[in-house]
Amino acid sequence: MQNLLPEPPATLLPAHAEADAALAAAEQAASEEAYAEVAARFPTHSAAWAVLGSRALDAGQAVTAYAYARTGYHRGLDQLRRSGWKGHGPVPWSHQPNRGFLRCLYVLSRAAGEIGEADEAARCAQFLRDCDPAAGDALASN
Repeated sequence: MQNLLPEPPATLLPAHAEADAALAAAEQAASEEAYAEVAARFPTHSAAWAVLGSRALDAGQAVTAYAYARTGYHRGLDQLRRSGWKGHGPVPWSHQPNRGFLRCLYVLSRAAGEIGEADEAARCAQFLRDCDPAAGDALASN
């Protein structure tokens, strides 16, 4: 059966040049403190939370990764809604400002799996693919 309803338009989050510059500077320092400062200064910038979550996951700190990723995920959902997202529809990986949210969703899925939340891990993985299959592919290959 074919769906005759049109797919909603892609949601494109706004760029945040100041937060991106702060995150780039934190990458040069490459310390937890530098990334935490960016998240504290720009708490709505999901990309900062995604980096903190990824680093925690890489360090074997699944609960910390889960907390960081969940924070960035929820902040990203708020931004998506403010940008016209109605709870479904594409959130393209190709649009750079969307990547922080999508990375948080990926880290949340992985961290949930590591702490035994299999249902949440599966839901997050499916949500990521629903947003943009290219995001799941790009993040899984890293």
